[in-house]
Amino acid sequence: MSLTDSPSQHMFDSGLEQNPANFSALSPLDFLQRAADVYPEHVSVIHGSRRYTWQQTLQRCRQLADALTRQGITPGDSVSIIAPNIPELFEAHYAIPMTGAVLNAINTRLDAATIAYILTHARTKVLLVDSEFADTVTAALEQLEDKPVVIDIADSEAAAGQPIGIMDYESLLAEGNPDFQWQKPGDEWQAISLNYTSGTTGNPKGVVYHHRGAYMNALSNITGWELPHHSVYLWTLPMFHCNGWCFPWSLAAVAGTSVCMRNVSGEAIYSSIEQHGVTHLCGAPIIMNFIINAKTDQTKPMPHKVHMMTAAAPPPAAILEKIEARGFEITHVYGLTETYGPAVMCAWHPQWNDLPSAERARLKARQGVRYQVLENLAVINPDTMEPVPADGETIGEIMFRGNIVMKGYLADPEATRQAFRGGWFHSGDLAVTDPDGYLRILDRSKDIIISGGENISSIEIEDV
Repeated sequence: MSLTDSPSQHMFDSGLEQNPANFSALSPLDFLQRAADVYPEHVSVIHGSRRYTWQQTLQRCRQLADALTRQGITPGDSVSIIAPNIPELFEAHYAIPMTGAVLNAINTRLDAATIAYILTHARTKVLLVDSEFADTVTAALEQLEDKPVVIDIADSEAAAGQPIGIMDYESLLAEGNPDFQWQKPGDEWQAISLNYTSGTTGNPKGVVYHHRGAYMNALSNITGWELPHHSVYLWTLPMFHCNGWCFPWSLAAVAGTSVCMRNVSGEAIYSSIEQHGVTHLCGAPIIMNFIINAKTDQTKPMPHKVHMMTAAAPPPAAILEKIEARGFEITHVYGLTETYGPAVMCAWHPQWNDLPSAERARLKARQGVRYQVLENLAVINPDTMEPVPADGETIGEIMFRGNIVMKGYLADPEATRQAFRGGWFHSGDLAVTDPDGYLRILDRSKDIIISGGENISSIEIEDV
């Protein structure tokens, strides 16, 4: 008899079924509704001269959802958007899933051919386009036989561009009902978004996220980073990148304020901190370089400590030391598009604060341990599928397992099967496990340098 077949277990199941009173599919859409209910007048989004409250953001998202429905969008359709970090992209993270459709935020740096591939592969029905990217998108659309409905975004903080759509974003919103009754997904496994990988070794792959994973990683951002209520978050991380690491949804959960930044620079970061009281921001090490290398006349006095989450290539210890001296507290995370962005964090121990700054920076440069909502993380020998010893020397591949691993790759069953072989998601990143259980990345498997039979990490060379 299995445990699930035991009489005692049956006693706790009999007559105790799921019903609307005791079960609801997990979805980050709930966070927006709560923020608007509890803090309706709190500022949700700042962008130049524009200010929206949480009540206004909910209303605009409802209008967009209803207007998209009027354009023929139905559950399971793809709606794509190409835009920098502006309010319209933030709203899309809620409005598009409110229709049951799937959000596809496209990297603004891609060329026309790649955009055309993505629009075709995703079967995009509606495309929202910031006017700055109209020329590239026009070239992409010329390559398509079946073109999506195009809506122009005329950003108030950018120069007017040539319209290429059937109407602009605000006109589309005006067609929508602010009291639109959106529906939560019936199944939390339902797709919420589609994000494409970089495609450095061929066509990009479409990574599918579900509502459950988005909900859980949004909350894990908060608990892992200790993101407080009413945080003021500066958008230096592209929202098109892993849905902004799920932070559009995290910020609604804490009723925070998003400060949009169309063009990132060291001067703009310091100005935003001074003007808006920014408390948190995210970004790759290049953002840290902007901050460190800003000219003296571009910097501002730091009115308070600012928390920064960084990922991508491991930041050199010297860079970590310099930026913390500027008044920033760095949290190092790691993840992939396939893990909803960050899924690993260098969780900090208080006793490390007493170490010399160089040693603190060395410890902080490691990737660390799993997020609270990730079931398992290990450095595994891909040939034996056994974890490597925690000796800080034996190299293996980082593998993930849990609720914040993608559903799979869109329309690519073979790539999905390969990614999940052995019951783990294979990252392709090589690492060691230190004696304290913290993992430390050495390289992508394809970037490792082999010389004289020795494995040499390009990251270690870069660090030196």
